[in-house]
Amino acid sequence: MMKKTSPVEALLWSIALPGFGQLLNKQYLKGITLIILEFVINLGSNLNTIIMDSFQGDTLAAVRHTNYQWLLFYPCVYMFGIWDGFKDAGGGRSSPYSTFPFVFCAFFGTTGMFYSDRFRFMDILPGPVWLPMAAAFLGVGFGFLLKAALDRRLIPRPDTAERPPS
Repeated sequence: MMKKTSPVEALLWSIALPGFGQLLNKQYLKGITLIILEFVINLGSNLNTIIMDSFQGDTLAAVRHTNYQWLLFYPCVYMFGIWDGFKDAGGGRSSPYSTFPFVFCAFFGTTGMFYSDRFRFMDILPGPVWLPMAAAFLGVGFGFLLKAALDRRLIPRPDTAERPPS
């Protein structure tokens, strides 16, 4: 009998490429669909070129090469693939809010992309790779904080459960 994929393993493979976590979870149609979406969005948005421009410090060239009509799909498809692989491997069952870090990462990343051609920090243009990535990390943090706050509020802890009167 084959060992079940761990949620962390599925999450890490999904970070490497959306669809890999689904393939590990034996959800072949979903995995292949996500891999195809990844390649179509990557080609349509010129993602590899803008990553190369950004890593070489030429964010103006990255902005010029970016097809935002395609790239705006990327954060949501990417985070859906990560969340879905994680969830289907059994992750996140301890909280009804386990999806929050993934959802807010996609939302903040997409919002960062909206402003990536004009937002400057200390007169530096982060561009269409670095600003959405920074915003996505903020989204993950915000999602974890919101999840923790709601878990504490709605899931009673044993030390605060009502005790019978003495």
